[in-house]
Amino acid sequence: MAGLWLWCGCLAVLAALGTWLARGYALRRQLLDHPGERRSHQVATPRGGGMAIVLALLAACLWAIGWSPAARPWLVGVMAGLGLVAGIGWWDDHRPLSARLRLGVHAVASLWLGWLVWRASGEAWMGALTALAAVVLINVWNFMDGINGLAASQAALAAAGFACWLPDPWSWAGWALVAGCLGFLPFNFPRARIFLGDGGSGALGYALAALLGLCLARGGSPGSLWLPLGVFLVDAGFTLAARMLSGQRWWEPHAQHVYQALARRFGHTVVTLAYACFGIVAIVLFFRLQEVQPGWEAAGSIVWLLAASTVWLLLRKGLRKF
Repeated sequence: MAGLWLWCGCLAVLAALGTWLARGYALRRQLLDHPGERRSHQVATPRGGGMAIVLALLAACLWAIGWSPAARPWLVGVMAGLGLVAGIGWWDDHRPLSARLRLGVHAVASLWLGWLVWRASGEAWMGALTALAAVVLINVWNFMDGINGLAASQAALAAAGFACWLPDPWSWAGWALVAGCLGFLPFNFPRARIFLGDGGSGALGYALAALLGLCLARGGSPGSLWLPLGVFLVDAGFTLAARMLSGQRWWEPHAQHVYQALARRFGHTVVTLAYACFGIVAIVLFFRLQEVQPGWEAAGSIVWLLAASTVWLLLRKGLRKF
């Protein structure tokens, strides 16, 4: 156990150092997110700090390859997909790309991850579900970047939930993501000195999809595995559905998420902490549902979804004037 914490500490320090260097680079290159109607911050803020988390994750994978040669095909495959998603996002941070090109690259990386899970598990449906999850999570985490500490803290909580569920030695994969996020967070919360950027936020979503696929391959139930990710999925999913139903250009940046309205009303820190509390409740429920029969597990997940949806609808209605 002491070795695990030392290893995580080293990854966190690596991510922190990388974030510090990324901030200096962004300031020199003027890679800044400027305030606007579709932004949730008030001052120009550097972007691209999430690439430090990518660096920590790649370092963790290289270490794991040396420690467990049998896992080499899976790890090399995940590294390739992660590099593809982070790379197209990093390019977009420097020179905006078309949504079609970005989504195309995301789809290729997601299908690749799905194939890896299919190969590891022997179940085609697990691969298909992982590929779908990857496309969704890449874009959800990209949408949610822009509130101080929100995207990184939610990724860390979800990764911790998966890490606690995964059996040894695979739990290291979740703790690696937790460590990377913790190294980044001091630069992003409570005051944002740098944001994740498209490369970092997309990579977080992809890494979480890889953890989800790993949990599926290790016998996790799809009926409740989504719960650690549920806070973001509810807000992003229902907001997206509302925009599509109203005929808006849903693929464009906007400021209509509930978390954005809450941030305008109460400030970034309160929102990030409130979402963290909600996420912890979802993770606790996730573990409780592992102890019941499949029917009760599905029922518990549905009840949580209905409760979260009700909260979202009430908040959206009450905050429309802000």
